[in-house]
Amino acid sequence: MTTSSVALPVKTKGRSATAPDGIEVSKTIEGLQVVNNPDVALAIWRRSLPAHLRVWLDRLDPSELPDVRLLVRPADLHRALQPLLDEAGMPNGPMRDLLVGDISTLVQLFADIVRTDLIDVRFERISHDACWKFHRDCVDARLLTTYRGATSEWVHPSDSEAAISQQKSFLGPIQRLAADDVAIFLGSCAGPGTGIVHRSPPVAGTGETRLLLCLNKPSVTSPDQWPAPA
Repeated sequence: MTTSSVALPVKTKGRSATAPDGIEVSKTIEGLQVVNNPDVALAIWRRSLPAHLRVWLDRLDPSELPDVRLLVRPADLHRALQPLLDEAGMPNGPMRDLLVGDISTLVQLFADIVRTDLIDVRFERISHDACWKFHRDCVDARLLTTYRGATSEWVHPSDSEAAISQQKSFLGPIQRLAADDVAIFLGSCAGPGTGIVHRSPPVAGTGETRLLLCLNKPSVTSPDQWPAPA
């Protein structure tokens, strides 16, 4: 017997649909703002990236994918990220510009939603079983989107404790973000009993390399702000 894994469907012709347990799915970027509502634990923007960008990313050698982290003001994202992509060997050109532009948009959006001047940006190449255990993030809120490879998995709040206690033996329904989805998860620091239980999909041994963007508010684990003091 195996666990089921599904992408949550959009169930309305309107702007968004609230599923049971405070899960909000939207067809527009503005829908992510509902994560600030007290009855919403997870906001998902169901979008589609340009097909030519996805093809370009999928064709890159894993060694050309970045694995970087920086603490930056949204307005500085372009200047801070481009040299790091150069160091990683990611080819320059229109596709990379499109990618950086998309990341910049998400960084500014997340900063506006969580009301902070600085964003802790993790843009990670993942080919191992990072964070494979079901868990709640120890944050107020976190934005996740996967640009390449398998997407993040999560469970409805009603299944949270079972997933955490059973881990790999959990046989309940496991939800999976659709390709290109942008999600903002509430974490355990948002208040008592909060936090969407989720995990990174196990990919070790599959030959797959994921490319994940993770945005957080500044914390004690954040790097020094970019640019570094002179």
